[in-house]
Amino acid sequence: QVQLVESGGGSVQAGGSLRLSCVISGYTGNKCMGWFRQAPGKEREGVATFYTGGGNTYYADAVKGRFTISQGNGDLIMNNLAPEDTGMYYCAADFRRFLCSRDERAYTSWGQGTQVTVSS
Repeated sequence: QVQLVESGGGSVQAGGSLRLSCVISGYTGNKCMGWFRQAPGKEREGVATFYTGGGNTYYADAVKGRFTISQGNGDLIMNNLAPEDTGMYYCAADFRRFLCSRDERAYTSWGQGTQVTVSS
């Protein structure tokens, strides 16, 4: 059984940094992975998606230049955080594709989420 567990969330001030990790157990092959977030009262949105075999990385416009995927382990490195980055962050995996979708419906396995809170 595949399980995804996120960690690394927390509370920071604007301009700070956090690094989110996602540990996947039960599957060792290459896969599409995505980071998604959901702010209070808003729909979940995509943050970044990538293929663990390399390449095919996508960043949402709202995070370009501030967030980076660590290609080695899929960590989400978040710099220059802003209050609008506050939300629950989820990692997700799609084991069927190598052209990774930006649509969360393509991702069939999800973690429980880790909270990120950015204060001004």
